[in-house]
Amino acid sequence: MLVPISSIGRGLCVLLGISMEDTQKDVDYMVRKILNLRLFDDENGRAWSKSVMDKEYEVLCVSQFTLQCILKGNKPDFHAAMPAELSQPFYNNVLEHLRSTYKPEMIKDGQFGAYMQVHIQNDGPVTIELVSPSAPMDPKQLAKQEKQQQRKEKPRSKGPSESGRERAAPRPRAQDPNASSGADGDVSSERET
Repeated sequence: MLVPISSIGRGLCVLLGISMEDTQKDVDYMVRKILNLRLFDDENGRAWSKSVMDKEYEVLCVSQFTLQCILKGNKPDFHAAMPAELSQPFYNNVLEHLRSTYKPEMIKDGQFGAYMQVHIQNDGPVTIELVSPSAPMDPKQLAKQEKQQQRKEKPRSKGPSESGRERAAPRPRAQDPNASSGADGDVSSERET
């Protein structure tokens, strides 16, 4: 039996992927963008003119660690995602910031860490991927990441004309949320009981 956790009418469904490297600066950027992106028509039907705040629409935020997936062959790897014990307070901080910036009653959320069936009626359809800008890395942190990458690289046997280690290309880092426009009354999250 499915039990509704949350639902919204017209507005945005934000699937929020939190990475190991996200900071309060990323929260500030994402909240500003989520609430101010001009994704909706104005009164005259002009596209891309109004934000969720302009239209007084709702926002449903769902924690989605799988957005931080890095493929290793055919297997997903989620090591870039912030661990649950750290990401839950981070996720709650995003919700608090959304509520304090907008109207608290217009911000809904799913259940953190729960298996849910999320029903989204994507209007348009429009799906926008928001990625917070990368902050300049601390040199110590950069050196640490390089050492970790070197440890992960394994020597491969090569043909007689080749020598040395094969270096892996740096992998792209998946970051923060996808924001999607929803249709009236059709964005909800449910949990099986």
